[in-house]
Amino acid sequence: MRAIAVDLGGTHATVAIVEDRNILESEVLSLGSGHGLASVLPLLCESSKRLLLKSATDLHSVNGFALSFCGLTDSAARRVLSTNSKYDDAPGLDLQAWCKRELGLPFRIENDARMALLGECYAGAGRGQTDVVMITLGTGIGGAAMMHGQLVVGKHILGGNLCGHLPVVFNGRRCTCGAIGCAEAEAAGWSLPQIAKEWPGFAESELASKPEVNFRELFGCASAGDRVSVELRDRCLHIWASLSVGLIHAYDPEIIIIGGGVMQSADVIVPYIQQYVNQYSWTPWGKVQIRAAELENRAGLLGAIPLLAQL
Repeated sequence: MRAIAVDLGGTHATVAIVEDRNILESEVLSLGSGHGLASVLPLLCESSKRLLLKSATDLHSVNGFALSFCGLTDSAARRVLSTNSKYDDAPGLDLQAWCKRELGLPFRIENDARMALLGECYAGAGRGQTDVVMITLGTGIGGAAMMHGQLVVGKHILGGNLCGHLPVVFNGRRCTCGAIGCAEAEAAGWSLPQIAKEWPGFAESELASKPEVNFRELFGCASAGDRVSVELRDRCLHIWASLSVGLIHAYDPEIIIIGGGVMQSADVIVPYIQQYVNQYSWTPWGKVQIRAAELENRAGLLGAIPLLAQL
């Protein structure tokens, strides 16, 4: 199968020509911020045509156009449901009609975390697996679940898709979603700087001397023995591990795949979470495996193939 695949984030989009488990050509578009999706669609179309030409791919040989979107989507209805302040015009757009008019192709859309899970199960760490949870750790915390080879999608689309918004601290910090103590509010890239700033001794720590507080700096300073960084790192690890146990009990996976930018420190994260879930998850059948994602930023693009295969 061949697909035009787009992984759309808040400020960047990756457009690719995908053939089975291979990316033939791709390019990254810088979109800036504060824009609507309607203004981005022409850029995606132009990029798609450039890449088709560059890869010597005939449009008539392409099975469809797949969009990995940074928000809640109704895949069956081919539309965006909610964007949480990104591309606020998207729910009102008829994307299927746009795609048919501009490219003459079938259109599919899916949430970016679900697309990443599809990709990892098709060509990455979850290949051959049917019961999988994926957690993405980065600026936010995303996630998706698969049971019996099918993505978990509830009546209101939220099922299995709000992994970062499960509460881990009942009296914790206010999250951007409006809830209290979400995993994302307690251990995500956007919440880490404020948590660190309030941590006892932070002002005198090595971490405070860094240009910005992010997970790369946090894990680096922790490896160097900085006390505050070690405490903050261990707190994040504990929250991610606790979240993993909750997801195991909710979705009964055989493996959990963990991806995102923070997995540059997979050698620390994976063993910690593996030990924790071995000790605290109730799985009489055996032990859930914790695996690092393999495809990095290619997962959402390669997920286009299994998504389009459902047509």
